[in-house]
Amino acid sequence: MLTKSLSLKPSELKDFLDEKHDQYNRLNFIESDPISIPHQFTKKEDIEIAGFLAATIAWGQRVTIIKNANKLIKLMDSSPFDFVMNAKEKDFDCFANFKHRTFNGIDAVFFMKSLQNIYKKHNGLQNAFSFSPTRSNKKLIDIKISISNFRQIFFSIPYPNRTSKHVSNPSENSSSKRLCMYLRWMVRKDNRKVDFGIWDVSPSILMCPLDVHSGNVARKLGLLNRTQNDWKAVEELTNNLKILDAKDPVKYDFALFGLGVFENFN
Repeated sequence: MLTKSLSLKPSELKDFLDEKHDQYNRLNFIESDPISIPHQFTKKEDIEIAGFLAATIAWGQRVTIIKNANKLIKLMDSSPFDFVMNAKEKDFDCFANFKHRTFNGIDAVFFMKSLQNIYKKHNGLQNAFSFSPTRSNKKLIDIKISISNFRQIFFSIPYPNRTSKHVSNPSENSSSKRLCMYLRWMVRKDNRKVDFGIWDVSPSILMCPLDVHSGNVARKLGLLNRTQNDWKAVEELTNNLKILDAKDPVKYDFALFGLGVFENFN
């Protein structure tokens, strides 16, 4: 249950977070956010691939994240889906010198090969998460299981041992922040047009992305008691957000992130 914090009643907390969601769920914040990378595209598959790559390296300074994500896109001739579908073995060599923090050229080359395998043999990223376009979206899906299914497909071809750390695993209690963020981008849909909503899945199943900033804000607001930022904390936070909005709990990611990053509400 929600706990009282900062002298806010549950109804006051909802009003406060609704106001902050309204403030930060706006297109004018896109430019400084990694979601700006997939917003360069209109084709579904381009958005999926660009978004996945941007989310994968979304840690560290946001200026650097965006710079390096754009570098990845340029190495794909600014046509992610076309590159993934048509690249030959020699075409992957251009990624050999790529580096973003601990994500290096070895990882980048494998990611490209795995994405090619996913689109050629597994009907794309949406299907790899078991959000099949041919399946009724009425059935609720467990995100933890969906990510595990995705990891199994992603690493179904030979891979460097070092690369597995770049696709988190909630089954090992990782918060899987970047994958939860990516799924928010692909699934949520509203009239603000920040998130894409190109996967016909109910946003009620999403899990809230959790990092240091959002975790600290959530604790200050009484939405999270667990001290570790792990999958158990993600479940606790999301369950409390569902009390505020059962149909779209992860919309409050905008509020928590905005409060933590732009207002230093920690």
